[in-house]
Amino acid sequence: MTNSGVPTVGPTFYDVQEVAAMLKMSRMTVYRAISTGELRAVRVRGRWLVPAQVIQTLVESAVAGATADAPGGA
Repeated sequence: MTNSGVPTVGPTFYDVQEVAAMLKMSRMTVYRAISTGELRAVRVRGRWLVPAQVIQTLVESAVAGATADAPGGA
């Protein structure tokens, strides 16, 4: 949902290739992150899919950490 309460439309899941492109890393690095539990994913018919919410939470966490680390940050 957006701040206005209107639901946003977007993918529910991303495949490994999409996650690798978004995070600018190799597919193998994404597979490793999944296998170590760093990145939550589900396996559907032999394919790993990462919930979009996992990526959103990862981004929000990174932004919050960067803000707290910035001089004069929150």
